[in-house]
Amino acid sequence: MLNLFSLRRLSWGSSTNGQEKVELSVVELESLRSEIAYLEEREAHLKAQLQHVDEILRSARFSGYLYIRTRWTALPGEPPPLDDTDVDDWLPRFVVLNGPCIFFYLLSTDLSPQDSTLLSDIVEVGSLPSLTRESDQTWHSFYILTCQGLRYECSSISEVQVDSWLKVLQTDIKSGSETKVPNGSRDV
Repeated sequence: MLNLFSLRRLSWGSSTNGQEKVELSVVELESLRSEIAYLEEREAHLKAQLQHVDEILRSARFSGYLYIRTRWTALPGEPPPLDDTDVDDWLPRFVVLNGPCIFFYLLSTDLSPQDSTLLSDIVEVGSLPSLTRESDQTWHSFYILTCQGLRYECSSISEVQVDSWLKVLQTDIKSGSETKVPNGSRDV
């Protein structure tokens, strides 16, 4: 534990029975106490993050890191979006399929997601052509299109991971559309 503190600033002395002891001033003692309190607070925060991640992963049906970029589809009457396929704006995100939602976290240790979408809002899921990125690696891709026109493009170097996400999402979307009744509402 003492290795965490800067011991150079502490003065050492010897007692008459041959044991070494540290002599601290009041200021040094208070400094050490504040460092210990900070470390205990940091430890509690990290434990909370770990418990949160554990809870998410235990309740999630599917999760993992994917590279994500978002696009909006053109509204009727708007010009088509610019071709930006050469723009490298893929960002790593920890994606979790939990219950009726997909959550997008910046990191797996984050306590709250940066974005989310309901499975019921997804109108289409499909494959995208593979692309070549950094160091000539092939990246496999798929997209998720929501009813609001937001398109999540997802990629990974693992074809198995992409195929698994596609299979799970397409199954969920298909089963969700089968529960619709003719007037457009859902069965409860």
